[in-house]
Amino acid sequence: MSYPVRIIDISETDELLRKHSSLPFYASKADIYGVCVKLYTTDHKNSDMWADNFYSMSSSVRSHARIVCVDEPGGEMRVLYNIETRTAFLYNFDYYGWIKSIALAVASDLLEDSHGVNHVHGAALDLGGTGVTLIAPSKTGKTTHSWGLLRMKNARLITDDWYFVKSEGGLPMAMGSEKNCYIDADIGDVWEEYRPLVTTTKFDNKGRGIANVRWVTGYGSVIPMTTIRHVIMLRRDPKQKIVETLEPKEALDYIRSDDLCNPHQIVRTQRKTKMREAFFRGFFGNSQVNLINTTGTPDETQRIIRDIVLR
Repeated sequence: MSYPVRIIDISETDELLRKHSSLPFYASKADIYGVCVKLYTTDHKNSDMWADNFYSMSSSVRSHARIVCVDEPGGEMRVLYNIETRTAFLYNFDYYGWIKSIALAVASDLLEDSHGVNHVHGAALDLGGTGVTLIAPSKTGKTTHSWGLLRMKNARLITDDWYFVKSEGGLPMAMGSEKNCYIDADIGDVWEEYRPLVTTTKFDNKGRGIANVRWVTGYGSVIPMTTIRHVIMLRRDPKQKIVETLEPKEALDYIRSDDLCNPHQIVRTQRKTKMREAFFRGFFGNSQVNLINTTGTPDETQRIIRDIVLR
């Protein structure tokens, strides 16, 4: 975790809400898989990116969760989170990517407890009716190769970052969470098809921005759900094999060794950990799992992934 999280009680939550109530907040509601998450921020850029990133929620719907962003001169970056009200106070966050990931984590906290909906920090696509997910530690190529697969005929994107899962008849149904994608400015350097998208996107100080991939791949290229059949896990280690087929226990061991490939688990109790590991055990048991080493060029790795998912 790149920022510390402290769980707070309801009295401290109320005190902080009163303390910050006079700040000139921009407020915006997002519909995150039916959860109304309301953002409060003094930075209009974060508010604009939030509105571009998520589906909007009706103003008449009361919020189920709140994200309150506060800047303290000279203060450290940290999160204070109240479980009862699903209220997260984010202090000194200058990176929108973490704001939106914490919003997804808060919505996931509610959904897994109250509705039996699990979540995966990963990309998901539908390739001609076959669901494929890419799950990986940071900087191993998850976004690069999900967007690489999207160039295929009959490929449609569910999400490139985070999705929710319900088991339908024992099969994992992946459902998207975001309206538009938070992309890297260099995606057009890797896959030239996306260069027109990069030229129309406003990027932040981290070289990332919210983009509507439909502008390049077509209106029907983003769909709400798919049934996952293939799990592609990635790593980048020149000492390891290029391709391995994993049994469910091996896949769980791999993802467990890297914090479930999700640094944004805002609640990390023993009960939550057991719940999440039990979900992944079943998830991998109902899918074909391959571990791919991304030490080759993007084109080389993309060919390997395509060979697996098109068998």
